[in-house]
Amino acid sequence: MKKGLLFVAAIAAFFAAKAQDAQEPKSIGTTILDRVKDEKLSIGGYGEVHYNQQISGNTRYNGNMDVHRMVLFFGYQFNDKTSFVTEIEYEHVKELYVEQAFLNYNVRPNTSLRAGLMLVPMGIVNEYHEPTTFNGVERPSVDNRIVPTTWREIGVGLSGRMPSFPLKYQLYVMNGFIGYNGAGVLRGSDGFRKGRQKGAESTFTSPSLSAKLDYYGVKGLNIGLAGYFGKTQSSAFNGLDKNDDFAEEVADSTRIGISMFGMDVRYKVNALQLKGQYIHSFISDVAAYNDKTGKDLGKQMQGYYLEAGYDLLDGKEQALVPFVRYENYNTHHKTAGNMVANKAYDREEVFFGLSYHLAKGAVVKADYQMSKDGNDEKKNFVNFGVGVWF
Repeated sequence: MKKGLLFVAAIAAFFAAKAQDAQEPKSIGTTILDRVKDEKLSIGGYGEVHYNQQISGNTRYNGNMDVHRMVLFFGYQFNDKTSFVTEIEYEHVKELYVEQAFLNYNVRPNTSLRAGLMLVPMGIVNEYHEPTTFNGVERPSVDNRIVPTTWREIGVGLSGRMPSFPLKYQLYVMNGFIGYNGAGVLRGSDGFRKGRQKGAESTFTSPSLSAKLDYYGVKGLNIGLAGYFGKTQSSAFNGLDKNDDFAEEVADSTRIGISMFGMDVRYKVNALQLKGQYIHSFISDVAAYNDKTGKDLGKQMQGYYLEAGYDLLDGKEQALVPFVRYENYNTHHKTAGNMVANKAYDREEVFFGLSYHLAKGAVVKADYQMSKDGNDEKKNFVNFGVGVWF
């Protein structure tokens, strides 16, 4: 926790810096709507092919080779105010998903109304997850285990920029994680990850609120503050007699409340690239949920990472970026009732790697991953990958 507080203090120091440039830096990231061109129809996509090999100890392990994901992007501009964007994703060759699908209407020059399947604005990678936008073959573990990426929900809300201050905002009312679908869904090992409904015949019991502010007043710097608040969805309420107080109480035991807070920072000056992220979730009604479902969900989860990279080429067309990233995350940061925290869920990882951008939109990656949990169990991996974004 102390390390996390130090990280928050560092972000606060960045935030206190004097604003120098009120124009949002292009180096911070490109949103999906930025890819909708002047033409009526825009087409693009991104993809990743990975090789992962565990090399720990004296045990031999087979490597894993995978077309991890291939995503097709389509955008349509109806007029100067109205557009629609969607991403169709194939994972591991055989799994088909809709990653995003929403209608955007510019109600004012700096304000848009959105409705449909949208990414939850939490952390860095959940919004900027194309392979050329992050270092490392795989996405950061904090984003996979704590956020969890790629997290999207059906909802409606506003997105925009302040007209005279370097601040971007997003505010959405959305559906939330499924916590119970005839059986418990959420668990200690991977937190909320199994609860992502992905817009596929999603159960809706009550709405959740998602919000984020991004400050970009210092050249090359972006600071994000995000929050997500709501209760999980549950099939136990479907067909429930409103006058049956006992049945209502039983159904309530299948839901938990979530308050998730996130901070992230990205800073790029010349060849130097710095990133950091901190996510903390507070979960209520966990003891009743675990008793009802037999799961081992924790009542607090937290994770953070710090990353530094340096472009050795510092060129416009190609980049060669060695990087190092330290991650620390725990899905049993605190537990409810008499449950003893599982030390295997308290993990730290160090990555050393290299990203070679052959051209804008094409990257070759390699990294060495060292992992350790609270039981001092260690695992080492080598990872290689190629990625494209066009």
